[in-house]
Amino acid sequence: MSADERLAEAIALRESGELEQAVPLLLALRQEFPDDARIAVQTAWTHDSLGLEEEAAGHYEAAIRGDLSDDELRGLYLGLGSTYRTLGRDADSERIFREGIERFPDFKPLRVFNAMLDYNLGRQREAVRALIEVLLEASDDPTIQRYRRSLSGYAEDLDRSWLGER
Repeated sequence: MSADERLAEAIALRESGELEQAVPLLLALRQEFPDDARIAVQTAWTHDSLGLEEEAAGHYEAAIRGDLSDDELRGLYLGLGSTYRTLGRDADSERIFREGIERFPDFKPLRVFNAMLDYNLGRQREAVRALIEVLLEASDDPTIQRYRRSLSGYAEDLDRSWLGER
């Protein structure tokens, strides 16, 4: 069986929730093809899904230097930034989220996960503002859109009170 076929089998196992069965296939492929970013990112995602963040981080780090599709890269930035956040590596998490957001500004999940990091770092205003902005961009719910102007105004200045301005 070719490497591509073995990788496809491991991906199918991961996607069907058979993570434990995918791990040995992916680790064997990683050993055989240590510079293949596609194998590294699949290995990272599988370890991450199993709650093995320490192991996942190394595979993510190997993958980020490789040749990946935009879809894989978006998932890599999200996974690695989130993994670093889980591991308490806040500076690394922030760096990865910022790089990902700069590269993929329309990929809203990166902004949401970065908002959670902002919250963890005591930057509640930034976190809430980012979440409101993503909500307004992503929601086509008419009850949300009805309040677009108000929500945008609040997002700009969450601490402002209009009581004294009347």
